[in-house]
Amino acid sequence: MPKLQEYCLNITDGEHGSVIDDNSGNYYLLSNKNMVNGEIVITSEDRKISEESFRKINKRTKLSTGDVLISTVGTIGKVALVEGNVNYDFQRSVGILKCNKDILLPKFLYYYLNSPYIQNKLLKTAKGAIQKCIFISDLKNLEVSIPSITLQNKISKVLALVDNKIKLNNKINSELEKMAKTLYDYWFVQFDFPDENKRPYKSANGKMVYNDILKREIPDGWAAGTFSSYIKQEKGGDWGKDECVGNYTKKVICIRGADFPALLGRSVCNAPIRYILNKNSSKLLSLGDLIVEISGGSPTQSTGRIGYINNNVLNRFDTDIITSNFCKALSLNNKNTLYNFYLEWDRLYKADVFFNYEGKTTGIKNLLFDNFVKTYKIVIPPQNIINSFYSRVNPLFEKIQSNSKENKKLAELRDFLLPLLMNGQVSVQN
Repeated sequence: MPKLQEYCLNITDGEHGSVIDDNSGNYYLLSNKNMVNGEIVITSEDRKISEESFRKINKRTKLSTGDVLISTVGTIGKVALVEGNVNYDFQRSVGILKCNKDILLPKFLYYYLNSPYIQNKLLKTAKGAIQKCIFISDLKNLEVSIPSITLQNKISKVLALVDNKIKLNNKINSELEKMAKTLYDYWFVQFDFPDENKRPYKSANGKMVYNDILKREIPDGWAAGTFSSYIKQEKGGDWGKDECVGNYTKKVICIRGADFPALLGRSVCNAPIRYILNKNSSKLLSLGDLIVEISGGSPTQSTGRIGYINNNVLNRFDTDIITSNFCKALSLNNKNTLYNFYLEWDRLYKADVFFNYEGKTTGIKNLLFDNFVKTYKIVIPPQNIINSFYSRVNPLFEKIQSNSKENKKLAELRDFLLPLLMNGQVSVQN
C-alpha cells in the first residue's frame, strides 16, 4: 500500500530548539492548542515573536497556505488546514504536511486524516510511556489509500457542505454566548437590570447604596456574599476503568478539563467512555449542576475553568456523564441560579482571579476551591432578579447545546460518507 510521503512534497514538524524573544513582534509561535475545529485560532495570550525569529523558523518549515497540520503530541490527531494570512508558525508538537497538489488535494487530506479509520491508525502508531507522540518518520510511512484527483475534488466538495453547516452552528453558538454574557454584564455588573417600570435600574436613577464588604455601591436590596451560599452539594470526580471489568460495570462518559470547550458548545465533544463502580453513581451529573476544573492549568492558564449542565447538555450524550478526578461537580440550592453562578465565575476566570487561589503539589497546580468559594466576596442579587435572568438566558444556552448535538450528528455523517464516497457505494453527481 502507498505511503503518505509519496503524495507529499515534504512532511516535517515545527520549530526545533529554543526561541528567545521579547514577545513584542507581530508574528506568533503557536502549538497544537491553537488547532480548533480544523482552523487556526490565535488569541491575545499566544506568544508573539519578531519577524527575524519567524523567518528563521519558517525557513525550515516553509509553512504556507494549503499546508495540512496534525497534532503529534498530547491530543494526538487533531487536524487543521492553513488558510489566509500566515503570520505564525508552530512548535514541534505539530506535523506539517505539504501536499503534491497534482496527486493530493489539501482539503481531501484534511478530511482523510480526520476520518475514524486514520485516527485509529495514528493512535496505534503513537509511542511513549509517559506522553504519547507520533514521530515524523511514522507519519511519512503511514499507509494510505488515495483516490484519483477528480474523485478527491468531488468528495471534498460534498464534505465541505457538511463542514460549512457545522461552522455556521459554531458561529451561531459564539454569538448566543456573547448575547448571554452581554446581558449578564448589563444586569449584574452595570446594574441596569429592568426595574419595576421595565427601565434600566441604575441608568434610571435607581437607588444605589454603599456596601462596606464590597467597598462599592450596589443596588438597594442587594447583598454581599460568597459562592458558597449558592452551593448545596459538592460531588467529586471518578476516572474508573477504560473497560467493563470486575465491579466496574457502570458505563459513563467522563468530562475532563480538555473537554470543557466542547462541553460549552465550541466544538464536537469526544469525551472518553469509562466504567465506574455502581456505588459511585451518586457522582453522576444531573440537571442544573456545574463542573469546575480543580487541578491542571499551566503557567499561562489557571485552574478554575467552569461548565454547566442544562437539559440539552444531558440530551447530547447517550449515557450518563461524570467528571474526571481533576474536576469537581456542584449542585445548587436553586437551579435558577445556574447561569448567574456560571457567568460570574467565568467572568472572574477571564480576569485571571484564580491565579491567586492556586497551590502546588507534585508539580500540579490545584485550585484552593474551599478557600475561594468561602472567602471571595461577590454581589448577591434578590432571587426574583435571578429567576428573571434565568428565564431570559436559558433558551440561549439550550440552543447552544442543541446546535452542538446537531454538530455531532453532522460530524458522524461526514465520517460515514467518506469511505462510501471513496469506494463508490455513494456516487457524486456533477
